[in-house]
Amino acid sequence: MPWVVLVVSAVLEAVWATALGRSEGLSVLAPSVVFVLGLAASMLTLGWVTRHIPISTAYAIWAGLGAAFTVTWSMLTGGEAVTVVRVLLLAGIVGSVVGLKLLKSGPITSVAVAAAGAAGGDEIGAAEEAAGRRPTR
Repeated sequence: MPWVVLVVSAVLEAVWATALGRSEGLSVLAPSVVFVLGLAASMLTLGWVTRHIPISTAYAIWAGLGAAFTVTWSMLTGGEAVTVVRVLLLAGIVGSVVGLKLLKSGPITSVAVAAAGAAGGDEIGAAEEAAGRRPTR
């Protein structure tokens, strides 16, 4: 369910971005209202999603899909020309989003930490002590 809500949030991002463009600097009432409502709904749904998906992944997908939806809508409505380069770049964004979705999330162990542990050193403990996360002996 969080992934579906994330896509909905990205669609809402495209809605508010498009409305902002049509509001002429928030001077036209109807698109200005759509902008404010779309922005609020997009932020609220993104906030909910971040309780279920890491913020780094959620934000990257939200921003990428939102941009892709905005450009696609602009091309479909004649606001921007449809070119091979634009279509390929949009496909790249969508491919990157799919890649982020497919990545397994979990703790990341740096090569330096793994090497220190394999060498039998206590560099990890020293770093934790210096950071105040581990009591000194």
